[in-house]
Amino acid sequence: MTYFNTLADIDRPVRMVQIGAGGMGRAWLETLVRSADADIVGLVDLDLGSAREAAASIGRPDLPIARSLTDLAIDPGADAVLNVTVPAAHHAVTTQALLLGLAVLSEKPAAPTVAEALSLAATAEVTGQLLMVSQSRRYFRQLAAFRREVRNTGPVGLLSNQFFRAAHFGGFREEMAYPLLVDMAIHPFDVARYLLGCEPVAVYCDSFNPSWSWYAGDASAVALFEFEGDARFEYTGSWCSPGAETSWNGSWRASTAGATVLWDGEGAPVIEGTGAADIAADDAPEEIAGALAEFVTALRSGAVPWGEIHDNVGSLAMVEAAVRSASTRTRILIADVVELAYSQALAADERAAVHDQLRGWGSGSAGLDPAARLERLA
Repeated sequence: MTYFNTLADIDRPVRMVQIGAGGMGRAWLETLVRSADADIVGLVDLDLGSAREAAASIGRPDLPIARSLTDLAIDPGADAVLNVTVPAAHHAVTTQALLLGLAVLSEKPAAPTVAEALSLAATAEVTGQLLMVSQSRRYFRQLAAFRREVRNTGPVGLLSNQFFRAAHFGGFREEMAYPLLVDMAIHPFDVARYLLGCEPVAVYCDSFNPSWSWYAGDASAVALFEFEGDARFEYTGSWCSPGAETSWNGSWRASTAGATVLWDGEGAPVIEGTGAADIAADDAPEEIAGALAEFVTALRSGAVPWGEIHDNVGSLAMVEAAVRSASTRTRILIADVVELAYSQALAADERAAVHDQLRGWGSGSAGLDPAARLERLA
């Protein structure tokens, strides 16, 4: 049983409208045209010239283009929206698409705040549409192999990720107050939940900006998360660390009851302490292609995908808790972040149906519980 409408009776590619034609938008467009299971039927961007160039770059100069979703004339229509706008626009764009009866695959984060993400979760329930967030760095074959061995040799005592890059982006990232935590750390935070198979309880985080940094905000951070079952996840990262850079996935180490499992973020994971050989990976699609494949599968089968909005709030809450800890220099409980966000969402959402849906949860944690959600919507 699932809460969202499916396309189980449709034997054709999923028709998708993409909103956003910037750099990441073009990467998504290329992924869509390569997919046998999705068809791009429209492109929306405030800059029509940029949209036309993007459409031409994939050999689709005839693609319907508009400045807004409501202005887009599509025949014979669309099934879903791919939201590749800037984070500040995610809530408004996703809300509009859901209310128009379209499923949504959104770039991360779901929204800039947990409160807005909870609003989106309630909107998805009200409309009966799937909202999935693309945590693209969860879709790596070698990561899946790493996870299998972590689970096989567990339980986990300490999981760690080290991330060091000297990234020059320009634009909004270099002006953010917490660029590393807000824009990048959600990936390893989300992967930690994927690897451990349980939820975070609390965090202490210290973020800072080295004197040589070209970022306006804190480009370096160290965070220690407590997880259910007494596991710990340690994150150390920097976006202004020249030399000896890690992969974009960082370098992972899992200290388990049976062994130590290592993954450099690119090659095959290795088990130390058992004499095991390198671990074979499967042939599943990777990165954004993997996210797209899971989204399409979910729409056709009704299976709840990884990154479904209710679940994804857990990863976004880790980010918000880490930022709050860094700003207050205190240990922060994840549950407190969720409950405060829930009260903020209730106070902010003026749409009667969504407000009533939120209020019916009773609490933020109850709203995010999968079993309670399905029972509520049965």
